[in-house]
Amino acid sequence: MQQITIDAASQHLHELIEAAINGEEIIITKDEQPVIKLTPVISEKKRSPLFGSAKGLITITDNFDEPLEEFQDYM
Repeated sequence: MQQITIDAASQHLHELIEAAINGEEIIITKDEQPVIKLTPVISEKKRSPLFGSAKGLITITDNFDEPLEEFQDYM
């Protein structure tokens, strides 16, 4: 984690943005108090779904294929 004053941050903003994009945490201080945390908006790479990870989450009832009562008039 890097801490830097507002004055220094304004002079080195480009470098600070690059450091944040590369994963470094940047804290900008005012009067020796932390006021801003500079972090990237870019999200981490999405992981591929793990095969079988949803096992047991979905169930199908025994009467799934039976006609619905609401549609009896149309059959």
